[in-house]
Order: sequence, then structure tokens, then C-alpha cells
Amino acid sequence: MNKVFPKGENGCIAAGPKVLPGGEGAQACTTLTNRTGFLCHDRRSCIPASGVCDGVRTCTHGEDEDESLCRDVPHSLPHFLMAHCGDPASWIYSDQKCDGTNNCGDCSDELSPVTVCPPCGPGWWRCPSTVFRYCGCIPRHLCRDHVQHCSDWSDEYACPGP
Repeated sequence: MNKVFPKGENGCIAAGPKVLPGGEGAQACTTLTNRTGFLCHDRRSCIPASGVCDGVRTCTHGEDEDESLCRDVPHSLPHFLMAHCGDPASWIYSDQKCDGTNNCGDCSDELSPVTVCPPCGPGWWRCPSTVFRYCGCIPRHLCRDHVQHCSDWSDEYACPGP
């Protein structure tokens, strides 16, 4: 579980929890990993979006599993907790967008035009992936492991490794 960042000078919480439409007063927050989260009623605990309606009561009072929130997922979820995939019938939790993993199945959560994600992070290698789990980047620990993960073989010949 993540915590909301400390209060700023004007008394507002620096991470910016705010009431957003939907979810009957559910509030958004930013997790320590800079992802969209769900603010628990204690106003200090911020759990990742994907931790809502997952069958585990993470908030102290269990509000992340309230029936009003989870009765008809995804329709009952506040909009800030979900993101649409390239296929309009598919969705993911908002914290799964731009995480390097192909959560939508068509890479629309990782690649344009549906999503604008930052370039690969320091622990990743940019390449056209052959592995269904990844899209435009693979984890560097897969480099130079004698297994092709990039269609251009750059993971075996150009990637400096972990």
C-alpha cells in the first residue's frame, strides 16, 4: 500500500488527491510510483488502481471493496480508475497503462495512437518485441540471454544487458 505524499505549504496534499466524477465520492491520489490510485477514507492511504475490487480489502475499512464500487465492474468504477484499450469493449486499470506490459492484448495500453507513453525507462530496451507480453520495450534482464525477444535480434547483439 502506498501513502499519499505529505501536505504542501497551503495544506493541500502534494500528490493531489481530488474528488473526480463517478464512484460516489471516490477520490483519486497518486501512488509513490507516480501511478493513479484510490484514496482510502483515512485520507492517508493511497492504493494502486488495480488494487480496487480485487477481492482483497486493502483500505483499513475495506472501502476499496465496497459493493457500490464493485457491483458492476467496470461500469461501477470511477473513471479515473480505468483506461480503455484499442478495442472499446476492453479496459484495464489506469495504473496498468504505460507499465511496459501488454495488458490490453493489442499493445494499445503501451503504444500510440491510444496511449502516449514515455520512452522506455532505464531498466528497459526499446525494440520491436516478439514476446506477446511486451510491446515496444523489453526488460533489460532479457538481453543477452541467448533467447530472441526482439524481432531484429537487438536484444542479443546490441543491448548492453542489465
